[in-house]
Amino acid sequence: MKKPIGIFDSGIGGLTVLKEILNAMPGEDTIYLGDTARVPYGAKSAETVTRYSLENARFLLKFDIKLLVVACNTASAYCLPRLKQELPIPVIGVIEPGARKAVEVTKTKRVGVIGTEGTIRSGAYFDAIKAINPAIAVFIKPCPLFVPLAEEGWTNNQIARLTAQTYLHYIKKQWIDTLILGCTHYPLFKGVISDIMGEDVMLIDSGHETAAEVFKCLMDKNLLETVSSGQNTHRFFVTDSPERFKQVGSKFMTANLDAVELVNVGS
Repeated sequence: MKKPIGIFDSGIGGLTVLKEILNAMPGEDTIYLGDTARVPYGAKSAETVTRYSLENARFLLKFDIKLLVVACNTASAYCLPRLKQELPIPVIGVIEPGARKAVEVTKTKRVGVIGTEGTIRSGAYFDAIKAINPAIAVFIKPCPLFVPLAEEGWTNNQIARLTAQTYLHYIKKQWIDTLILGCTHYPLFKGVISDIMGEDVMLIDSGHETAAEVFKCLMDKNLLETVSSGQNTHRFFVTDSPERFKQVGSKFMTANLDAVELVNVGS
């Protein structure tokens, strides 16, 4: 029996990770949960985010998933060890893959990180980068308005551009050569961010790196579906506003979002 990969995020941002997973592993089935009733996670306490994440994981376990991707930086920052400890399957977050890639590509050893207030407050990226190479200078900036803008589909208009200019002003002055998009919603602003930061700054989208880690994990455990039948199943669940999720998500996802199901995952 073919088992799916489970993925959760606070909203649509995790679709950027799902897209990379489907590109890298076209033979896999997936179950995606967007906790849209409780988005954003970034301003909430570690205890609350941990509770939400455990509820999300338990919901996805009902589908007999073979691996869980925590496609939310805030959840990865606050409760990845807890999820790994409590779940009977492999659990992969999005922070360490992005941090490793940034350390690999930076030439000046000056790396910027933008993320939600929760992710930045946790120090997870700072710690992950310093653990790999203590010599790297890390400059961080919370960008809390990006998530609600993305959930509205406002990722490439004047409001998005002015917001990005305000947030990135500090980071731009630090002469970084690498910028981690430390929230899975942020790749939706990649065009705007790239315009502001300039072509000399490499943008790190942790979705691509996370997909590579998922591939390696499934390969190592002999769980990878190496052949695509063309009949793969991709199911989408949300905890609120399925129509908005469908409308915004379909702008950048090639998978069919027609059948988005509304669920309650709270205890």
